[in-house]
Amino acid sequence: MKYVSEFRDKTFIAPLVDELRRTIDRPLRVMEVCGTHTMAIFRHGLRAILPEGLNLISGPGCPVCVTSAAHIDGFIEVAGRQGVRAAIFGDLFRVPGTHGSLARAQSAGAHVEVVYSPTDALALARNHPEEIVVFLSVGFETTIPLVAATILEAQRQEVDNFAVFSAHKIMPPALAALLGDPELRLDGLLCPGHVSTIIGAAAYEPLAAGHGLSCVVAGFEPVDILQALIMVARQAREGRFEVENAYGRAVTWEGNPRARKLMDQVFEPVDCQWRGLGIIPGSGMAIRPEFARFDAEKRFGIRLADTPEPKGCMCGEILKGRKTPADCPLFAGRCTPLDPVGPCMVSSEGTCAAHYRFGQTG
Repeated sequence: MKYVSEFRDKTFIAPLVDELRRTIDRPLRVMEVCGTHTMAIFRHGLRAILPEGLNLISGPGCPVCVTSAAHIDGFIEVAGRQGVRAAIFGDLFRVPGTHGSLARAQSAGAHVEVVYSPTDALALARNHPEEIVVFLSVGFETTIPLVAATILEAQRQEVDNFAVFSAHKIMPPALAALLGDPELRLDGLLCPGHVSTIIGAAAYEPLAAGHGLSCVVAGFEPVDILQALIMVARQAREGRFEVENAYGRAVTWEGNPRARKLMDQVFEPVDCQWRGLGIIPGSGMAIRPEFARFDAEKRFGIRLADTPEPKGCMCGEILKGRKTPADCPLFAGRCTPLDPVGPCMVSSEGTCAAHYRFGQTG
């Protein structure tokens, strides 16, 4: 349990909370970008012990939640095709589209199978040569290199019945778009730990300099998060706007250049629709033309249509940090994990799911 138990040790937490309280000299609004941070903050009860004046806001760092309704409809369409077996991560299973979900498509006869990695999807293709296995793929920079490696392996093995439907996104363009919202008024970001292992802490320098706020890369244990919040509060008190790395045991300044090279070999940036944020230039990752035979959108001629958000659902505003689940009239009534209206209630990293699971209404 090295690097886990030490960072959950209660004897360290109280002194850190005291230090945070002493460091804050004015009200602060800090966004935890990553959905895993949101869940960790709720799971460990950190909101209940944070000093008065520190307002934590959940951001758009849940890849399932920010996947557009149009992409969800496209996923459901592909899964319903004859001769197709759809492979998905479990969080996608009950995300509602315009007409049903992948779970409902499965109940109507579609072959939908939950996998734990893209290589599992490739194995399905080898084991089911009579079908085309389509990996319905969402994720940020942490996931994209793994999918790229799988496509290269499918090419090497000449597995022709394997394809990927990419809804991949990259984080820096989305954060730049988000910080352009004058109503958000943030003092700092807790930058995502997993994504930062790939892109490096240096990727946030333009955000800190361009928007006048602190950017601190944080780990996922209570001590990690509290140390990162202290760094944010210290910068605010001293009038600094810098990038700092509070997750040095996993994240470096330059990130993982080999993983980025692999990602760029197979994927290329495209404009992409984000739920709640709209179309963000250069924020999506599409399969390059030289790998077109593994591109499910091209293979099946899928055209993504403009799709409205579910009526009454506030997932888009919650992902932008403008609203909380308690502001949504559907939360915990019409919208529950068993019968969700929007993806923020479905995903294991969704803000609504965190509030519902841990009993928070504000």
